[in-house]
Amino acid sequence: MALPTQCDTYRMDGASQTSLSLLQRAKQQDADAWERLTHLYTPLVYSWCRQCGVSPADASDVMQEVFQAVHRTLDRFRRDRPGDTFRGWLWMITRNKVRDHFRAVGQRPQVTGGTTAHVLIEQVPEEEPLSTSSVAGTAQDSVFLRGLEFVKAEFEEKTWKAFWRFAVDGVKAVEVAEELDMSPGAVRKAKLRVMRRLKEELGDLVE
Repeated sequence: MALPTQCDTYRMDGASQTSLSLLQRAKQQDADAWERLTHLYTPLVYSWCRQCGVSPADASDVMQEVFQAVHRTLDRFRRDRPGDTFRGWLWMITRNKVRDHFRAVGQRPQVTGGTTAHVLIEQVPEEEPLSTSSVAGTAQDSVFLRGLEFVKAEFEEKTWKAFWRFAVDGVKAVEVAEELDMSPGAVRKAKLRVMRRLKEELGDLVE
C-alpha cells in the first residue's frame, strides 16, 4: 500500500501505551529493553516520517535521529496527566525531528517541486498522524505484531496456531477448531492465554 505524502489525517490514540515495566528497564539502560522498544516502534516512526512528506531516502535518517533523541531523554518521560502516553511523547519527538529536517532542506539551493521548507514545516501536524502502512494494515498493528514475537516461543505450536488463526487472521473459532482438531472453547482459551501474556509484556499497548 502506498504511503500518503502528507499528514492530512491524524488522531491521538490514548489506549496505545507502553508498559511502565518495559520503559523503566529501558530507563535503567537495560540493553534488551531498549532493543525491544526500538524494535516495536521503528515501523511506526518510519510511517510517521513518510506521512509527513519525508522522502524514503531521508526517512531512515530522520528515524535514527528520533531514536537517538529518545535514548538521550527517556528518563524525562513522565505520566503526570491523564492521557499521557509513550506513543504521544514519541510522536512529539518525531514531529520536532521532521521539522528540523525540513528546515535543513530549506537551506539547500533547490527543494523538490519548488516547495519551501516553511510550507513543509507548516504541514506537520501538532497531533499524531493516522498511520496507514504496516505488516497487517496499520502501523499500530505492526507494534502489536512485533510484540507477539517476544512471547511466541513460550507457547506450544498448536496453541499459537489457534491464537493466530482466531485473533490475527479473524477465522471463526468453530472453523479453527475443525482445522486443528480442537474444541471452540480451547481456541478461545488459546487467545486469552496469549493476550494475557502479551499484556504482561507490553502493558496497555495491547488494549
